[in-house]
Amino acid sequence: MAGSIIANIGCQQPGGNTTGSEFIPDMAHSVAYEANVLNNYSLNTWDKESTFTRRQLSQPKLPVKNTIPRGYAAIGIGETAFVSPEEAVESSEGKMYPDGGIAYTPDGHVPYYFPDTEEGRTLAMQQIKYNPFPITAEGLAKGQELYNIFCGICHGDAGGGNGYLVRDNGGKYPAQPANLLDSQYVYSSNGRYYHAIIYGKNAMGGYSDKLSYEERWDVIHYIRSLQAKAKKLKYDATENSLAADFGFPAAKMTKTTHQNQAPVGEMPPSEPGQSDAVSPEKENPENHGGSGH
Repeated sequence: MAGSIIANIGCQQPGGNTTGSEFIPDMAHSVAYEANVLNNYSLNTWDKESTFTRRQLSQPKLPVKNTIPRGYAAIGIGETAFVSPEEAVESSEGKMYPDGGIAYTPDGHVPYYFPDTEEGRTLAMQQIKYNPFPITAEGLAKGQELYNIFCGICHGDAGGGNGYLVRDNGGKYPAQPANLLDSQYVYSSNGRYYHAIIYGKNAMGGYSDKLSYEERWDVIHYIRSLQAKAKKLKYDATENSLAADFGFPAAKMTKTTHQNQAPVGEMPPSEPGQSDAVSPEKENPENHGGSGH
């Protein structure tokens, strides 16, 4: 008789607004804590107060020692100053795909250390030189799609600063968007574009919340291809005759690479004085009057 009573209680079925009865519920439900929520867990019937308080258990935790949080592999990559675009790409791919190691995939949350100030912008232009992704057909196609969505409406399909928001119905902007085909932009360092994408410039808003880390660099690759086309030069997966520092063609890689997938974080700013772009014209950190960049 006693055995049948225990069986009935232990096997009561759920239904309606009741979850039924569970024999030792702690074996089926983890005693979990919801981050940033300070309350009791209803199924935790055995731990009145852990060795940590509920407040401590609800706080965000630091990563486990000697581990890299997902998407932050670039922290370990950005500590090295590279001497060439090829070295930057090869180093990033070595970090992302180590022999016998764990591959990290970019998720769009690579840290950016340069502040939204003119000083930060100047340092970014000086110190961010190399695109961490090789030039690939896939990356350029993706960059074109994203450019047409986020950039072309102002800067124009060809980069000449005559997008339809400015061109149609007399224009919507108080200032002309930057003509990316002008020499001052063609020979600007990659850092100028990346900083503008992160924070925006003048009437242009920032796109750090709309474009992932990899997507930002895809857009920059595509802008370079537009500039090369305007000058009757090449910027694609086989050749870069625009400027060597702007991007490294995938076909020229000397090692086996995972094309268009390896991120490199931007290094924390150092003191001013490093060389700027590869241009014969020195980059002017002052605003050139256009909207954006």
